[in-house]
Amino acid sequence: MFGDFLKRLTQPGPAPLPDADARLALTALLVRIARSDGSYDPAEIVRIDRIVAARYGLSPFEASRLRGEAEALEAEAPDTVRFTRAIKDAVPYDERLGVVESLWQVVLADGERAQEEDALLRLVASLLGVSDVDSARSRQRAAQT
Repeated sequence: MFGDFLKRLTQPGPAPLPDADARLALTALLVRIARSDGSYDPAEIVRIDRIVAARYGLSPFEASRLRGEAEALEAEAPDTVRFTRAIKDAVPYDERLGVVESLWQVVLADGERAQEEDALLRLVASLLGVSDVDSARSRQRAAQT
């Protein structure tokens, strides 16, 4: 279903993503972090919907639909390293900072910082080219929301 999209995303030197594709890819990354501990908690799902609704100006129905598409994409997406590096090459740094903050919001949504989520988020932040300092600041902002 997402074969062409994934091929475009993971080819060398991907072009900047059109808005709809960027939304889908970044939402899939939120889903991947939420699923990383083996428990896709309802609080994480609600948080993902709220994040994408606020970020993209979507209605609750549209946010839920986007998340559903992202869940399917995440299940088909290649390993996190290739997927995330492709996003890094296609998305400006300021937007990647916002993504890292959103990822922290998802990690913290269920009230637990599972080791698997924490480890994956640290890897993803690094692969996105976000410094440890910026990631820590993002985590602090996420904890306040």
